[in-house]
Amino acid sequence: MADLESSLLQALNAQEVIADSGELAKSLGVEHIVLVGTIRSLQASEMIVAEDIDHFRYVLTEEAQGYLTAGSPEAQVFAAVPAGEGISLSELKAKVPGEAGDVGFKQAMQQRWLALDKSGAGEPRVVRKVESIEDRTQQLLADVAAGKDLAKTDADAAKKRKLVKPEQWKTYKLTKGPKFALERKKPATDLTQEMLAKGTWRTQEFKDYNFNALGVPPAGGQLHPLLKVRSQFRKIFTQMGFEEMPTNQYVESSFWNFDALFQPQQHPARDAHDTFFLTKPAATPSDRGVEPDYLNRVKSVHEAGGYGSAGYGYSWKLAESEKNLLRTHTTAVSSRMLYRLANQPGGFRPAKYFSIDRVFRNEQVDKTHLAEFHQVEGLVCDRGLTLGDLIGVLNQFFSRLGLKKLRFKPAFNPYTEPSMEIFSYSEQLGKWMEVGNSGMFRPEMLRPMGLPEDVNVIAWGLSLERPTMILYGIDNIRDLFGHKVSLSMVRKNPICRLGL
Repeated sequence: MADLESSLLQALNAQEVIADSGELAKSLGVEHIVLVGTIRSLQASEMIVAEDIDHFRYVLTEEAQGYLTAGSPEAQVFAAVPAGEGISLSELKAKVPGEAGDVGFKQAMQQRWLALDKSGAGEPRVVRKVESIEDRTQQLLADVAAGKDLAKTDADAAKKRKLVKPEQWKTYKLTKGPKFALERKKPATDLTQEMLAKGTWRTQEFKDYNFNALGVPPAGGQLHPLLKVRSQFRKIFTQMGFEEMPTNQYVESSFWNFDALFQPQQHPARDAHDTFFLTKPAATPSDRGVEPDYLNRVKSVHEAGGYGSAGYGYSWKLAESEKNLLRTHTTAVSSRMLYRLANQPGGFRPAKYFSIDRVFRNEQVDKTHLAEFHQVEGLVCDRGLTLGDLIGVLNQFFSRLGLKKLRFKPAFNPYTEPSMEIFSYSEQLGKWMEVGNSGMFRPEMLRPMGLPEDVNVIAWGLSLERPTMILYGIDNIRDLFGHKVSLSMVRKNPICRLGL
């Protein structure tokens, strides 16, 4: 490396200007990329000045290399068609098989070298329309191989056929810098005792110190917009006296995700095109975490009903309930918590729960849907709750989000009755928008758990992504969550402020 540096400096000293570093690399017998490292090092020391020289050319693709000797596909096809009566299309494909035959036949027909004769009986025949041809494509490829320039129309046509590809590279024009010398002198960073004793400090070059330079800012972590909005949601829930549910179990059995919620086993949501089912392990045995008595009560209410319901009237299958899946909603967490609440020592006590975490659905990804997203869920479990209590809690919750104008629309959910979609009026957009779903959990879900008959549960849910997109002016969910997220957006996004 030192010899290469010395050779470069000697050449520049002799010539004053080196017009092209590529030619210098050839004369020194080294790869240009090796010489570039030396150029960069000397440029950083201000010993030389390097000016970029951009180069461009077309080179042959691997496919085109074979056409230099064999001829272009259209020329090969033309040569395979005998003069006179011609040849059948199937025989021609056998003589020039594969993509070369297909492309060559198409090009030969477009250039009117060949024609299809359909006058006879049976399969049409390919016949020549000209006696001889000039293989311009092969000549063009030969020009490229020889390093000649191409006309724009020829280059565009060859690129479209994937016969050539552009190649770019860079060399440098080299001149002497302000600190040019035939030998590099490394500046000292410290004044030593030896320099003082020998007096060499008088001629020694020292590295400059910039005492005004700022330090490098620490590359600390930044909060993602979703985390900021989640923090605000969590603050609202805790201020309203809610307790957060544990949501660290992404994999659930179909029992807790569907069956415990009185969702029938033939429901479309259980299909593979809506739900991610696991293959290893594919199932969770029912004796793990599910009491046999509770399991039998759930089976009975599905098949024959109870608690004022006729049930679904089908044969409930244990194997279906044991299938493992990525949870499709955090209501699976709610079902576990309600069962635990119903069977805790000391009897029932009222509770208010919330959760904010990921759920997974086999969705077609677009600007408003992802296969994984975050669900915000809240529920209140107490004696004598009514639909009026649900509407009151929703008004209180959403007013803290800054959404003070609410409307409710009847809806259907397998595990809530009555159910309501929640709409809020957006002052910015000047229209009503759906912001969540809600309802009262059905007796068919609650009573098998062991909750008393006078205990009801009101619940509601919404996504975390949608309010975040509205707050931060993001119109594509893939710019908010996933591998396409811009890190600069994460670093620069403002503080989240809700209408608390």
